[in-house]
Amino acid sequence: MKVLHLNAGVETGGGMVHILDLLHHFEQADVTLGLFEKGLIYDKAIEMGIKVVLFHQRSRVDFKLLQKMIRLIDQEKLDIVHSHGPRANFYGCFLKRKRPRIKWIITVHSNPRHDFLGKGLKGKILTFLHLWALKQPDHFLAISNRFKDLLLSEGVEEGRITTIYNGIDFSKTQDFSSVSRSDLNIREDDFLIIMVARLCPVKGHYIVFQAVKELLELHPNIKLLVVGDGFLKEELKKLVETLEIKNSVLFLGHRQDVDSLYKISDVKVLSSFSESFPLVLLEAARAKKPVITTDVGGVRDLILSKDFGWIVPVKRHDQLKQAIEEAISYKEMDKLREMGLNLYKRASTHFTIDKFRESVLNTYKSIL
Repeated sequence: MKVLHLNAGVETGGGMVHILDLLHHFEQADVTLGLFEKGLIYDKAIEMGIKVVLFHQRSRVDFKLLQKMIRLIDQEKLDIVHSHGPRANFYGCFLKRKRPRIKWIITVHSNPRHDFLGKGLKGKILTFLHLWALKQPDHFLAISNRFKDLLLSEGVEEGRITTIYNGIDFSKTQDFSSVSRSDLNIREDDFLIIMVARLCPVKGHYIVFQAVKELLELHPNIKLLVVGDGFLKEELKKLVETLEIKNSVLFLGHRQDVDSLYKISDVKVLSSFSESFPLVLLEAARAKKPVITTDVGGVRDLILSKDFGWIVPVKRHDQLKQAIEEAISYKEMDKLREMGLNLYKRASTHFTIDKFRESVLNTYKSIL
């Protein structure tokens, strides 16, 4: 079984981790990662020993790229093309037309109607093209039952959808020593919140900022770590200044030491308007940190009750504020540690990398 995974090559967040974790040591199939551009995912794939082909896309619509991919499919006699992300999905549509014998699978990492939020007319055109491309694959992998329902609502037949859940490696040793609170000028008695997410509209940063603004009146020792990059960076920094919370919010950009940042934090916050099954929650679980998350994707399959964390409605800063207040009181009662351990036990039992790979492999076998 020979499989080509396609991605634009500009992933830096959960999508990148999903792809690399899947392909690393995927010994049951001959897998190749095809990237359109050279970026962080390329460097990491090479470092991990994953077979990579760089197609060197010269423009957003480069049909010479299509010929390169077709040549690879023919030379390697590939069985499956598995695409990740709007640009890869768009090209996958043409590959399927040129080589109908191959099976084409898409993993739906995000709500396609939210991928280009905040990008004006161009974003609307790209959304239209992506939705058009999503009508064509042989099969879909949905990262939660909610995303399966989303695909059904877009007219995809149920028989073409398989629900799988993200998983990460809980067995490898994590380096939690590369950063300390003092390195970031944070005191031990500060209540430290970490938010790891791309700086884009769908992640809902302004909801967290508003909650922090109101909480600081009673809890001046709150600090928020904003980890990630994106096109909203300058806008979000200006918002922090407008809200007068600049001294409580640290923009750290993209970081390689996220595990260490989780370890020194008290709680992880996710405020997205839409997600599939957020890998960042599993990463927090691996660090034994409780989470506060919006009610998106498959989070309820991970967080069964308040013994594991908090689930709040989307776009409700008041509910998020209340959950953070409870987390602060839990820390004072030394209950956060127990909650983080509960989350770790559940995640490391049900959402492992081995179970994730097995689900994908079984799908490959079924469509062949």
